[in-house]
Amino acid sequence: QLQLVESGGGLVQPGGSLRLSCAVSGFRLDYYAIGWFRQAPGKEREGVSCISNSDGSIYYTDSVKGRFTISRDNAKNTVYLQMNNLKPDDTYFYYCAARLGSCRTQVVRYDYWGQGTQVTVSS
Repeated sequence: QLQLVESGGGLVQPGGSLRLSCAVSGFRLDYYAIGWFRQAPGKEREGVSCISNSDGSIYYTDSVKGRFTISRDNAKNTVYLQMNNLKPDDTYFYYCAARLGSCRTQVVRYDYWGQGTQVTVSS
């Protein structure tokens, strides 16, 4: 059974950092792209970042470029999202998701989702 579990969210002050983890089980990262998405209440889920083993691609949405870094540890079957210089506008519920093959930005292209973790940036 394919499963993704996010962790690492929390409350942080503006300018602070958090590292989100997406632990996957039931499949190997080798053939999958893992994307990070975020969603605010009443708003659409949006793509933040993605990393793919199949073609080595990495994607960031413009608003997080230079602040967020995605990485993977294949031995631990875990993908990380290091978030630095966090801003109040980064306050969302963050999800990771998986799809076979390369990265895509559209939510509907992903087949498996975690339950999410809340990130709140506030002083």
